[in-house]
Amino acid sequence: MQKLERAVCYIRVSTAEQAVNGVSLEAQEEKLIAYCKMYGLEIVKVIREEGTATKPLKDRPGGKELMGLVNSRKVNNVVALKLDRLFRNAEDALHVTRDWDSKGVSLHLVDMGGQVINTKTAIGRFFLNMMAGFAELERNMIAERTAMALEHKKRNLEPYAPTPLGFERINDTLKKNDEEWEIVNLIFRFRTQGLTYAKIAEELNNRGIPGKRGGKWYGSTVRYVYKNDLYAKEASMKGDEQDEKNNVNSNFSSL
Repeated sequence: MQKLERAVCYIRVSTAEQAVNGVSLEAQEEKLIAYCKMYGLEIVKVIREEGTATKPLKDRPGGKELMGLVNSRKVNNVVALKLDRLFRNAEDALHVTRDWDSKGVSLHLVDMGGQVINTKTAIGRFFLNMMAGFAELERNMIAERTAMALEHKKRNLEPYAPTPLGFERINDTLKKNDEEWEIVNLIFRFRTQGLTYAKIAEELNNRGIPGKRGGKWYGSTVRYVYKNDLYAKEASMKGDEQDEKNNVNSNFSSL
């Protein structure tokens, strides 16, 4: 009896890739679906994930779902665009794919330098081992280029990703919003006073000061402001300035 070929498609893109390079989940999905149709693979699930591959596959939300489908024998094929969509590094790739081999699960990489790799074959497995190292090199190089591109955009006040707190997008330029910069300065002064990110978020919420899009503050959003060099270059950190700037409260008294 012929083995039924069921597949899970996994697509991933980082926020930075979308912002700088225009990479999209939809473009990846279109290619994977076309591949599965061509090779007669029944798609059980398309898993979409956003974020960088800093965690091993098994520790990402989408990765856990994929591993669950594999371990429960609901699929016997995993389809992705490239190796770095799935795995953090070469070690992660080889460890996981060896386990998949023992379960009879094949990995299909639809676009590895214009070539398809299928680990069901011996030559496919050979190329996987070789390409794992190259994929890690490529991912590191992309990370460097992305970081450089973001730094360039920040340095020249060009729009990137969602418009950050303290700025307004006017055509292709970021212009300072003085009212929002009062919030940025306040965050920096709170940090110099030793407040934690969570405590700063609590203080901002208690004062009725909204986030960029009108929502609540969280420790993570406060940390993003404080750690982002776009703010750090201009934010006031002088402890002897007028404490907490009274006009911050007045600006938001009507909220």
